[in-house]
Amino acid sequence: MSNPGEGDATPITSLQQLADYLAVGCKPRARFRLGTEHEKFGFRRDDLSTPAYEARGIRAVLEGLAAFDGEPILDRGNPIGLKQGEASISLEPAGQLELSGAAVATLHETRAEMDEHFRQARAVAEPLGLGFAPLGFHPLNTRDAMPWMPKGRYAIMRRYMPLVGSMGLDMMTRTCTVQVNLDFDSETTMLRQLRVSLALQPLATALFANSPFTEGKPNGFQSYRAHVWTDTDNQRSGIPPVMFEPGFGFLRYAEWLADSVPMYFIYRDGRYIDVAGASFRDFMNGRLAALPGVVATVGDFADHFTTVFTDVRLKRFLEMRGADAGRPEMMLAQSALWVGLLYDDAALSAAEALLRGVGWEDAVALRAAVPRHGMSATWRGRSLRILARDVLAIAQDGLRARGQRNGAGQDESIYLEPLDLIAAGGPTQAEHWLQMYHGAWRGDVRPIFETAAI
Repeated sequence: MSNPGEGDATPITSLQQLADYLAVGCKPRARFRLGTEHEKFGFRRDDLSTPAYEARGIRAVLEGLAAFDGEPILDRGNPIGLKQGEASISLEPAGQLELSGAAVATLHETRAEMDEHFRQARAVAEPLGLGFAPLGFHPLNTRDAMPWMPKGRYAIMRRYMPLVGSMGLDMMTRTCTVQVNLDFDSETTMLRQLRVSLALQPLATALFANSPFTEGKPNGFQSYRAHVWTDTDNQRSGIPPVMFEPGFGFLRYAEWLADSVPMYFIYRDGRYIDVAGASFRDFMNGRLAALPGVVATVGDFADHFTTVFTDVRLKRFLEMRGADAGRPEMMLAQSALWVGLLYDDAALSAAEALLRGVGWEDAVALRAAVPRHGMSATWRGRSLRILARDVLAIAQDGLRARGQRNGAGQDESIYLEPLDLIAAGGPTQAEHWLQMYHGAWRGDVRPIFETAAI
């Protein structure tokens, strides 16, 4: 989740102003970049407990990482993240460590960035007796066993989440994801990319499923993380029908944010003000009880849209949010999938043709099926593995068309290989872990931590 900032203090006077703010994200295709974000659970190697903030825990990790050209980000004097050049490191509510990668031109650069981040994390964690494992849902701990980080916005969400869903606190403390942020060159392109990626986000959930255990036992799901999102503040989550409405664009999105997505907080003078449940439209009109007469600024809007958790999030770029965290090669494959589909116009057109006739109801139906059934789900009478083969072929063509080669002369399509194996019938990460649990691990989930550790 984003770190706060008191940004543009310009008062908001119209929705068009907000639409224009979003439209600033449009850029020429030659300037398209990608940024990958990934999270992982910390664990103590001696007893597998989750490290708290203090006592040779997560704070010590941040302090150690600061030695790698890191500038601390503070919340009430506590380091809660780092800036590392154009990249940043932040903490999820229970101390899940997140790298928000720099905006880079190629997936080869993303791979190098991941490798260096994991090297740094190991160098800091090992002397502390810690490890980090990227998994979609914590396989062992109860919700109450998870620590909380000293971030002001999390205290507000911790209070509010149980009022609007049964699994919001699980989402905050017991899930990890991998995301990729992608550019668009116009509102028209944004809409094309948004609808293709929303329709296919459930397929990504199935391909990257990596959370089959809860509190030490199989939970009956391939992606329990995705199941958690089915009852986590649904006013701001999932696949909103508005995004499939005729005429949807920046202005309609701004209107939806103002009228249909309740606020969490306002950030002023270095502190959070709890306004959870309030209307951003009321804030625009100076009618918030917490700050009577104070009118929302463009910076407040920038904070507000970080509290939207849709499967694909629209900001000044698009953020793909449907995948569980997983093995490094799988997290890289997640970025490769969406770059291949969305950054080459011929590939995007082919994906639209493949999805012709698919609407909001179809996407929602598949989203409901894949948390439990994963790649065994069917959609519109087709096996997901067959759909995956078609989608991956398009993504491969899109990556080859980009012509971005590494030092060995390989283009970016090499990063799709783990997904090709799954589409051909190989096990997903969740299926692999279940095989280990019922086989070599003899019903003990604990080996997953060291096996999955970066």
